[in-house]
Amino acid sequence: MPILNKDMTLCISLAARPSNIGTRFHNYLYDQLGLNYIYKAFTTTDLPAAIGGVRALGIRGCAISMPFKEAVIPLVDAMDPSAKAIDSVNTIVNDDGVLTAYNTDYLAIARLLRDHEVPTSFNVLVRGSGGMAKAVVAALRDGGFKDVTVVARNEQTGRKLAEQYGFRWQDEVGDSTAELIINVTPIGMAGGDQQHELSFPRPAVQAAEVVFDVVAMPSETPLIQAARAEGKSVITGAEVIAIQAEEQFVLYTGIRPSPEQVKAAGEFSRQAA
Repeated sequence: MPILNKDMTLCISLAARPSNIGTRFHNYLYDQLGLNYIYKAFTTTDLPAAIGGVRALGIRGCAISMPFKEAVIPLVDAMDPSAKAIDSVNTIVNDDGVLTAYNTDYLAIARLLRDHEVPTSFNVLVRGSGGMAKAVVAALRDGGFKDVTVVARNEQTGRKLAEQYGFRWQDEVGDSTAELIINVTPIGMAGGDQQHELSFPRPAVQAAEVVFDVVAMPSETPLIQAARAEGKSVITGAEVIAIQAEEQFVLYTGIRPSPEQVKAAGEFSRQAA
């Protein structure tokens, strides 16, 4: 890491509960690539003032986390299609005072579905109806998937999400199965009340061709472990968080790190959990 200097480019994150994951990911790559950049995490109780500071101080990039992903929309100048597709922002890029909003969660999901060559003919169960579920469902629709069911106990949010993108809603997984199952709930997340639980019933895992869990910590969730034991193809939350951070890095710097550098940065960042 270079010594702090007047020419250093600053990138930041804004979250209700900042973590070190993004900070370590970006700063690791700045160091590896010899870039005169620095990344710092912040929280705020005054979002308009914080975004005004991004613009006024020439802060190059700003990652946006909950609860600011929708509240920030009126404060930016332009919405990239990745953010417009789901009316949610997780990245802002400052080009000489013009703020453009992106959603690299959406970009990461879309890229993983392509990279893993998941057939668009697959029927899909998506469990969850929060902000990340919106990114997943939008990426499925835009990727050409037609047979998608959103599973959510909250009928208001679940039905709204499903209908917004032309899909179905149901309240429980029950006996339902699909060729692609995707968990977008906190079930299986380290430190949570349900960290040791499966987010889908075992018969659903056994019937699936591809199992996708967006939970990043741990990367080997109970769902992913069960899928591996059944010999299924898996997509992990660790892949999601690395790609969304990689896309942020590219937007901020104009440089795409190698896959090996991204993998090393992801591993380094997860040591902060």
